Amino acid sequence: MTSRPKAIYLDANATTQVLPQAAQAAMLAMQDMYGNPSSSHITGLQAKALMEDTRKAAKQCLGSGNGRLVFTSGATEGIQTAILSALVAARNQGGAAGGLLLYGATEHKAVPESLKHWNQVLGLNAEVMAIPVDKEGRLDLAFIADKAADALMICTMAVNNETGVFQDLKALEHAIRSHNPGVFWMVDCVQALGKIDLDLAHTSIDYAPFSGHKLYAPKGIGMLYIRESAPFTPFIAGGGQEGGLRSGTENLPAMAALKVVLDMLNGKGDTQFADKATLSAYRLRLIAALEQAFGRIVLNHGLENSVPTTLNFAVPGFSSKEIMDLFDAANIRVSSGSACSSKVTGSFVLDAMGLPRWQSESAIRLSFGPAMTEAQLVEACAAIKAAAGALQHSCLLSAESSDSNLTKAPLQGLLQLKSDGACCWLYVEPGSRATVIVDPLPELMDRLLQIVNCQQLPVVAVLDTHGHGDHQSCRTALCQALGLEFDCDHLGWPQDKGASLPLGDASLIRLDTPGHTADSRAYLLKDGGGAQQFAFVGDTVLPGSLGRSNFACSDTGLLYDSLKQLHSTLGETSVLLSSHDYHNDFFTNFAAEIQQNPLLAGLLAGRISREEFILRKDNLDSRLEDQVGEVLMCGAYDQCQQAQSVVEYRGQNLDDLLARDPEALLLDIREPHEYQLSHRQERCINVPLSRLAGFVAENAADYDRMLILICRSGSRSLVAARALKRLGYHNVAHVNGGYALG
Repeated sequence: MTSRPKAIYLDANATTQVLPQAAQAAMLAMQDMYGNPSSSHITGLQAKALMEDTRKAAKQCLGSGNGRLVFTSGATEGIQTAILSALVAARNQGGAAGGLLLYGATEHKAVPESLKHWNQVLGLNAEVMAIPVDKEGRLDLAFIADKAADALMICTMAVNNETGVFQDLKALEHAIRSHNPGVFWMVDCVQALGKIDLDLAHTSIDYAPFSGHKLYAPKGIGMLYIRESAPFTPFIAGGGQEGGLRSGTENLPAMAALKVVLDMLNGKGDTQFADKATLSAYRLRLIAALEQAFGRIVLNHGLENSVPTTLNFAVPGFSSKEIMDLFDAANIRVSSGSACSSKVTGSFVLDAMGLPRWQSESAIRLSFGPAMTEAQLVEACAAIKAAAGALQHSCLLSAESSDSNLTKAPLQGLLQLKSDGACCWLYVEPGSRATVIVDPLPELMDRLLQIVNCQQLPVVAVLDTHGHGDHQSCRTALCQALGLEFDCDHLGWPQDKGASLPLGDASLIRLDTPGHTADSRAYLLKDGGGAQQFAFVGDTVLPGSLGRSNFACSDTGLLYDSLKQLHSTLGETSVLLSSHDYHNDFFTNFAAEIQQNPLLAGLLAGRISREEFILRKDNLDSRLEDQVGEVLMCGAYDQCQQAQSVVEYRGQNLDDLLARDPEALLLDIREPHEYQLSHRQERCINVPLSRLAGFVAENAADYDRMLILICRSGSRSLVAARALKRLGYHNVAHVNGGYALG
């Protein structure tokens, strides 16, 4: 693999690199100050002095006055300790069942989960309740004022980790204390250190946790401020270190590193952090670079009530996953929402703020620290523009958005676009470039327009496979936007083409397949020689399922007939392209479905009569109401799918395999813009995940060839490898960890 360029790190709210001076201090502590602070000899006394010097620096930085300051392993321990201390005291003071435990709706998940845990363990039976926020992320003070009297504990944040929104602590204090002077109040200050001024002794905050790795100190060191009058229960008992407040041998090297950072904040270090005005200017320049690169971005928070080191934004038309993958390929490190959650979906923080769902699902968090330099900023802005330029290469972004000189990658064959579980297909005939769009989705309309216009594709038809029940087709609107006027039926089939639509040397054959709906159709693509290539089958056959047939316009008996007709026409290995894919199988064929679906296997083998099929299928569909949730499922699943086992390779093992097997194909399944931007294995070919169906259709007979899939992290390659194995490819493997660990 080619060498990687240096990463541009813009994810400081997740963690930061350790400053060289701090790392050096930690190393010196390990080498020279290695004594146990509890030991009474000189080496121990020296270690004790270093620890107390760190505490003194922390107390100065935080303005903690007579409050206690305990060193912890980090924010989570500090949060646990604070909540445990408050709730034990509430119980001992006779905290009655029916009391409230309040926390901000945009709080880090460690807080509500800890409240629920200790509430149960201690048997308080209090109600854990979220405090609403407005669209700017500010806590509802009227709600607090209304509920505070019944609260046993109130937990709020100084600065939000996803948006950088800071709370007005004085206004919060007034709302809390004017209605419940004695309630225990914890303020999560993890993202506040070095970003807002803190003077804890002049507040009535009872507990305030901090974490060193959020500001250039190592992981594994944190602090907890406890107000002088606040109760305390040790979370860790044992040898009595930290005056009995927190047992366990102290992490002296990390304290030494933390002291360096605290000294800088106190104006005593040899490197000064940038001031607020400079950091605000940096953020504005990053916003300008993003706007220049992408044409338009939407900010998910206000600039006036957020710290200048955080920027949470969305790019219209792109999911957070797409931008994350793009930036990672360009060696820009950002997060989608909170890096503390492994599942990349919508942001609960932005949902709580009432932002549109698309913004939540597209949110990107860009964050930097106060040690950022002008040179790093310039480098970051240039990399952002280069990354957006690569989207032009894939025709996913208009050329006006960037000054990139990257050429356009010509599009031909099949392209699969997805929104949630729904699929849209675009096919470009290689010779004539005649284009057909099948099952267009409103969420993807802008992207389809961008691709068609950028590639200058001659669209000859925009088709639906049936009248959809879970969404409205954008077929008519798409045709209008493209300036297309077809004399066609209600699903888009040209009235003058009979049952065959010419596409250059190929042809698209219409086949009525009623059952899922009365108007269901399949569209079969045949090459110039009449050979079957693949078929768009709508929801008649889904990967792992058959289309439901309990709509008012459904007919289970007709579905039986249509499945027999499709099978006899297509055979078992033709690729079937469905309008829904709920489990990331991407595509299927009858051979795979027969293996998984006993009902279908019995039907096609003649073991199940039409009457028995109707009975069993209707029974299967009757269970759908228990599966739908908020999504109208278009297929019923008879049993849980078993994930295919896949061989994994890493590093040297992959190199050895490629050396032994010159016929093995290494497929880089990243999208073209990612492939264009980043390093890659020399022998790989780019088969993007969105175009994997086309590769399969062209190589459906080559089931025995060794295929090794690789992507950025190994996540997409594993999913795609499982899909290929399910389809019948025997020798499939993927690179665990992808390029990230390769």
